[in-house]
Amino acid sequence: MSAPAAPGSIWCRYPDFALTIWNEKFNGARPLLDRAGQPLAAQALDEAGRVAAILVWSALPGASRHHWGSDCDLVDRAALPAGASVELLGKHYAADGCYARLSAWLARHAHAYGFFLPYDLDRGGVRPEPWHFSFAPLAVPAQAALHPDLLRAALAGSKLLGWETVNRELPDVFARYVSAVASAPPAALAAAALSRATRPA
Repeated sequence: MSAPAAPGSIWCRYPDFALTIWNEKFNGARPLLDRAGQPLAAQALDEAGRVAAILVWSALPGASRHHWGSDCDLVDRAALPAGASVELLGKHYAADGCYARLSAWLARHAHAYGFFLPYDLDRGGVRPEPWHFSFAPLAVPAQAALHPDLLRAALAGSKLLGWETVNRELPDVFARYVSAVASAPPAALAAAALSRATRPA
């Protein structure tokens, strides 16, 4: 589903899989984790508790930066032990983790290509995600165009479990889990501008 975009704004869309992930976490069909990554029993939490727990690790459908076309998760499959599957865990990006070389390279070079970490530290909303990179020239205007009313219009009438809580708390949810991210560093923005300036006409 999507809502018509106001002039100059982005479309606010949420693919079915994002809604499915949200609802399955809400009803306990998928693991629900606390801020430390420990399992929670969904049935032991009230609606507000479930919504808060989901938002720590999963975007509200319609508000995922991945859906803007500006963000991606980066891994180094060649660095995985034989037979291991890809997992997005902070420990893998630490100095002794399997993605340590990738993490070090990105720390030195990502800004030169216009990329930055939006979830670089814990701001009380989304936990740090050392794998999640934003491309500044797309992410910055997309973030500026998204606002709570657009998100509310997109979600109204959906089958989102916990909608009453989300709707009631949307301004706070938006501020804490959508807006509370790192600003694009000047180096990433400058690299993006240079790239546009040198692109053939």
